[in-house]
Amino acid sequence: MFEAARARMVRDQLVSRGIRDARVLAALGKVPRQEFVPKALQAEAYQDGPLPIGHGQTISQPYVVAFMTEALVLRPRDRVLEVGTGSGYQAAVLAGLVAEVFSIELVEPLAHRAEADLRRLGYGNVKVRAGDGYRGWPEAAPFDAILVTCAPDEVPEALVEQLKLGGRMIVPVGSQGAPQELILLRKQPGRLERQAVLPVRFVPMVKGD
Repeated sequence: MFEAARARMVRDQLVSRGIRDARVLAALGKVPRQEFVPKALQAEAYQDGPLPIGHGQTISQPYVVAFMTEALVLRPRDRVLEVGTGSGYQAAVLAGLVAEVFSIELVEPLAHRAEADLRRLGYGNVKVRAGDGYRGWPEAAPFDAILVTCAPDEVPEALVEQLKLGGRMIVPVGSQGAPQELILLRKQPGRLERQAVLPVRFVPMVKGD
């Protein structure tokens, strides 16, 4: 049942909307999304939209996961920082594409649950910790790519600093209640290239204590 639903998701929600990267399509066609949502919602795991995962957080729409992942042009040797682990689904998708994933989640119960689910499902190249995403993961930096799944008002400077020269970051930016834009950043010598690529709606990025 879930395999067929996953194949339909890839065909009808991703390919039909212009996702072309074969590695990204394969990753989303393989990750068992139903394992990252509450049991009561597993039948809806492959629907075209976000789903609640508790603590006021959501698992993102499959298309948005694919779009953000594809935009980073990931390579097998890359080390990636994810800010906002949530369910762990995006980290699982990244795990099939890169060498190492470091994922931070502010809500401790979500961080622990995602860590347990990722371990149970065999994603051994993902490290999860509870912490403030605004601070990043400095001891593991620099990163080839950074993916942020919650919306700050402005791009956090600490994350820019932890990005390698030539690295890419994708982040939804916008105040709570205001329109948000998905921003693709490229770190170049002495400058930061910035491109708005998609209007989106994400939960706000919250600072830790």
